[in-house]
Amino acid sequence: MKPLKLLHIGRAEAFERNTEKSAFTESVEKVSLPCGLPPSNYIKAMPNADIIIADAIADVPRDLISGLPHLKMIHSEGVAFNRFDLKAADEKGVYVCNSAGMNASAVAEQTLLLMLGVLKDAINNDRAVREGRQIQVKEGYMARGDLIDLSDCKVSLIGFGNIGKCTAALLKAFHVKTFYTQRHRADEETEKTYGVTFLPTQDELLQKSDIVSLHLPVTPETTGMCDEKFFSKMKKGSYFINTSRGELVNDEALINALKSGHLKMAGLDTLDHEPVQKNHILLNQPPEIASKIIFSPHIGGITGSSFKRSYRMIWENVRRIAEGKVPVRVVNHVGK
Repeated sequence: MKPLKLLHIGRAEAFERNTEKSAFTESVEKVSLPCGLPPSNYIKAMPNADIIIADAIADVPRDLISGLPHLKMIHSEGVAFNRFDLKAADEKGVYVCNSAGMNASAVAEQTLLLMLGVLKDAINNDRAVREGRQIQVKEGYMARGDLIDLSDCKVSLIGFGNIGKCTAALLKAFHVKTFYTQRHRADEETEKTYGVTFLPTQDELLQKSDIVSLHLPVTPETTGMCDEKFFSKMKKGSYFINTSRGELVNDEALINALKSGHLKMAGLDTLDHEPVQKNHILLNQPPEIASKIIFSPHIGGITGSSFKRSYRMIWENVRRIAEGKVPVRVVNHVGK
């Protein structure tokens, strides 16, 4: 068997740490380079690459794909692949694969963290204690009676893939009434297992929900889907959670929904235009808006366990390519 040549685009230390050493993995010739270089740099470093493994937010453009004559597969280190040129890969007969499911439980945990964080206003309450206002805040909640249990909420999941299912399983343990919507309804047994109710239209889902949580990939159809119209259909005083991708959300529309009070709070693990800089619009809001958002730095899916799972999936597909087999978890049209 001719040794494969592999180009890795991303963090070399992560590649080394997560690749389990074996006779097969050691037989593959590897070059690792950081994200963000011109295609010519990658081509020069590994001109005969059979495989690209790329960070989920790395660019894998047409020039790179067309410049590698022996390329057979491009594999995301994660679930996302929206910055890979699928059309160019299709035209060249190159498989594009991802590690779907590798971080489902981790992202679901982050989703629950943000749901509980907004319901209990965790960041502002933490600040109140640090500032010596503990008793005033506590008495305020007791007087108003507006501190909410998650079990009292109706939660809706937009998307019901691996992460949506894991999130539903956690919500079931909290005795939450959970709705979901997706293109095709799940079977009755799946709905029973996860304790979910299907709603056929997104409008109905938005109107019924105390909390709306996104679990969708970035596609031309989903980009910017959470716009003024979307937020206006949500229940007044409801909560918005995004552990999917920032590109799904129109930031101005989200700000306006928070400003008007139509949306009570938002919990965001991801923003558009990552890596996020200090001048990002959501980071430059007045205190009355800033206090309504809980951020986390897109860490939902990057636990150590998640990447170990991802690399087992990746090397399974590398072996399949070496053996002349069709890889699994193919996301483009090649081989379908």
